[in-house]
Amino acid sequence: MTDKNALIQPDKGQPALAIHLIDKTGLDDFVRSLSAPQRAALAAQKFVADGYGYAIVPDGDGWFVVSGVANVASLSSWCLSKLAEVLPAGTYRLAAAEPGPALFGWVTGQYRFERYLSAPSEEGSRVLLTKDVAGIAPALAEAAATALVRDMVNTPAEDMGPAELEGLASQVAKAHGAELKVTKGDALEQGFPMVHMVGRAAAREAAPRLIELTWGNPAHPKVALVGKGVCFDSGGLDIKPSSGMLLMKKDMGGAAHALALAQLVMQAKLRVRLHLLIPAVENAISGNAFRPGDVLRSRAGLSVEIGNTDAEGRLVLGDALTRAGEETPELVIDFATLTGAARVALGPDLPAMFARRDETADELLKAGEAADDRCWRLPLFDGYREYLKSDIADLNNAGGNGFAGASVAALFLDKFVPEGVDWAHFDTFAWRPAAKPGRPKGGDALGLRAAWGLLKGRYG
Repeated sequence: MTDKNALIQPDKGQPALAIHLIDKTGLDDFVRSLSAPQRAALAAQKFVADGYGYAIVPDGDGWFVVSGVANVASLSSWCLSKLAEVLPAGTYRLAAAEPGPALFGWVTGQYRFERYLSAPSEEGSRVLLTKDVAGIAPALAEAAATALVRDMVNTPAEDMGPAELEGLASQVAKAHGAELKVTKGDALEQGFPMVHMVGRAAAREAAPRLIELTWGNPAHPKVALVGKGVCFDSGGLDIKPSSGMLLMKKDMGGAAHALALAQLVMQAKLRVRLHLLIPAVENAISGNAFRPGDVLRSRAGLSVEIGNTDAEGRLVLGDALTRAGEETPELVIDFATLTGAARVALGPDLPAMFARRDETADELLKAGEAADDRCWRLPLFDGYREYLKSDIADLNNAGGNGFAGASVAALFLDKFVPEGVDWAHFDTFAWRPAAKPGRPKGGDALGLRAAWGLLKGRYG
């Protein structure tokens, strides 16, 4: 049953304001169908059927909405997002179509992060009706998962540290009957030494830990989701400049993606044995911070020389990926806000995706395109493994030059995933520097729906 407060509701013929979607090919015919006063109102608002353009047209004692779209026969996730942001509170329905994929954007367009505002908005919500009742729950679930990522990333590190990550994972686990295990203290130091070393300089309340959630029938295919949970990254002793630290509350964006994806898997009851792993740390600076030149041992037994303490995400992921591989998973997907190199190469909107298998990469690319959540494949090029060589250890955590930074980081992670395992890695920004319809400035899910599309296709 749909929540009576949900932003999408079944269309049972209840009163609602009409939204007419018009593209450029249909504009002239639509204008001819209007009365002279209505045509004048449309012209006065300079409506030309551009994407996201809209107009309010009088209709007797009321009014209706006209909105421009690129193609009325092929709506995207974002076609209705602008309307969801700007229309008055009320109930609406499309005049001659079903929203389809645009249901998602209708909900995400009304997202607000108001946790710290003394006077949150009192504006009412905009409800969209649809006769596609079966499409409501999936759209709301994906929008809720996206909102979870946004909320987590937008929350400052003081309120979203390792303990808070553990608390959120516990809430999600309890909601779906999953088991939660948290390793910290001496057990973490012994079992996950790189997670411990990266996080040991933090204050006691931000102590490092490995969070593991398991769910589902053990007889089903095993799927591991791993998320980088660096709740704040100062850069460690290789300290970032202040400008580089400004957004580092979002360095746990990978953990947010992995937790949100796990929530989707459990809500949909996919036929998998799910294993979620989040290494949760703060990369802080104190007298016991790990140092450039240190050699760390890893859970996998490999020794790692520290070329840069600001390349800490790959260290904690290395131990978590090793643990994931011990359960012999069929598929491993990890998310991480890992490298600036990925952003230089692809900008903020396209998460870099790496995959061992071409068929897995193709599935992710197609699923991302279908869900308006595109990703871009970058290479796991063997020739760049030499950039991780160390003179005194099995490998170095940072390349000795600035070349192919995203690929080199992915190759580091590859060393900790068992050979032969189907593995995909997302180097995501988890942030939007500028607002777009349905996608406000701030934390955001980038690559989440692409990965969800793959999982639904394989195990739905």
